[in-house]
Amino acid sequence: MRIVVAGSPAAAVPTLTALASSEHDVVRVITRPPTPQGRKRVLTPTAVAQAAAVHDVPVLEARRLADLEPDLLPLDIDLGVIVAYGGLVRSPLLEWPRLGWINLHFSLLPRWRGAAPVQHAVIAGDTVTGATVFQLTEGLDEGDWFAQLTTPIGAHRTAGSLLDELSTSGAALVLEVVDALAAGTAVAQPQTGEVTLAPKLTRHDGALRLSDPAETVHARLRGVTPEPGAFALWGEQVIKVLEAGIARDAAALPVGAVRHENGRVLVGTGTQPLELLRVQPAGKQSMSAVDWARGWPAGRAPVLS
Repeated sequence: MRIVVAGSPAAAVPTLTALASSEHDVVRVITRPPTPQGRKRVLTPTAVAQAAAVHDVPVLEARRLADLEPDLLPLDIDLGVIVAYGGLVRSPLLEWPRLGWINLHFSLLPRWRGAAPVQHAVIAGDTVTGATVFQLTEGLDEGDWFAQLTTPIGAHRTAGSLLDELSTSGAALVLEVVDALAAGTAVAQPQTGEVTLAPKLTRHDGALRLSDPAETVHARLRGVTPEPGAFALWGEQVIKVLEAGIARDAAALPVGAVRHENGRVLVGTGTQPLELLRVQPAGKQSMSAVDWARGWPAGRAPVLS
């Protein structure tokens, strides 16, 4: 089949790679324009654009798919595949491919419809998540689904590591559905169950509420890692919390109180303390929490809020 692939971040690259390496013909790749990256703000193509160059697939860049109608509508396309493009598909492009569009979404739909499904699943304390390949419609992640896979989240997984896993396993799932569509054997079924929403996270979502139970604080930390990132405040100074675990064997501490004892750095929550493993104080590089503790003013352990 002649396919167009739309996607932008690294999570979409395995799907592009799987399709470009298959018997199907990826005719165009659609992605968002380059953005400034790093401290020097170097204009950098998306991960998908870079992968498309490796596979020698022509790339179209746009913030809105509608801007590409003159380039796309004349093309004879059997199927559109979209993975985390970062924009909506509206008519007439929605109906343009012969078989429409399929979307790889990183949740067990209808749970966690929206832009940040993996992050919300981890923050909510879900024990299982997965990926769904579904028929794209104008509604938000509402279309009938062709295939799903499930994976345990685990007590220590971050949203980043989970998304890496799902992007790879999800790519194989997409290829299965594409092959079935080509053979005429694909069957879609309506979504059933409770609908929950997963809106895009902001920096504010990374603020750790240390008065919550340790499990809740830890789930939020893992859910916002690596983006938008977890943090707490020491006065007005932002302390990014990059890695931590629940110190189930430690005595309770007042909420937000930080102690360096027995080679560990602990912070109080609403229940058990968290053990801070890696942090990044404002204006500094990431470091072990123990190294951070060595720099505290004498006799002044921080209190985080």
